Amino acid sequence: MKKVAFITGANKGIGFEASRQLAKKGITVIMGSRSDQRGKQASEQLKSEGLDVEFLKLDITQPESFDEAKKYIDEKYGQLDILVNNAGIIHSEESWGENTTETVSLEALRQTFEVNFFGLVALTQKLLPLIRKSKQGYITNVSSILGSVNVQNDAESGWYGVKPFAYNASKTALNSFTVHLVALLKDTNIKVNSAHPGWVKTDLGTDAAPMDVVSGAKTLVNLSLAEHTNFTGKFIHLDEEVPW
Repeated sequence: MKKVAFITGANKGIGFEASRQLAKKGITVIMGSRSDQRGKQASEQLKSEGLDVEFLKLDITQPESFDEAKKYIDEKYGQLDILVNNAGIIHSEESWGENTTETVSLEALRQTFEVNFFGLVALTQKLLPLIRKSKQGYITNVSSILGSVNVQNDAESGWYGVKPFAYNASKTALNSFTVHLVALLKDTNIKVNSAHPGWVKTDLGTDAAPMDVVSGAKTLVNLSLAEHTNFTGKFIHLDEEVPW
């Protein structure tokens, strides 16, 4: 039986490229997107490349869509082997080169956490029973080096001046979820890790980023394949650990 992966925010950028790379490994990939049109277009593009993918509508801010996703995956496949929590935003109030700690609104904080943290946690909780059915389950949380408290507190770090508070704090919270989930699942066959894809040329990363999406997706893919990882509870960029 082929492995089944579900990737959120898969209609573009890193999520789209991770879908392509996992499908090329012989995995059935369910591509989650909140937009019917963009999600269908993305899945049709990869199908035209001969890849085994399909579109599933999922809005990370709408918990009712989580029930529908679980039902669909359970009825069609009976289990889920790989969950890649990729969907994420930076709020329009924030910019990468600005420290917004004093200025960011509570509404922007709430909206950022709703996508980058609350929705992600709720979806993982909903799908965890299906991942438990896998012979080897993987949960890959797409984080950022900007969520590293160690890096953010290091004035010598090249990332020290990049402090959009809502975004960074949401990724720090996500890393905490990874660590707590690892502890919960320590006696199971499910591996959980946080991924720092790198600064990648996407809508979120902007054209100023030095990495392309092919390179950016590699960390997500490597952490989601049994033959490429024998560890859990790590924060990884490519083959290197990132400090929590």
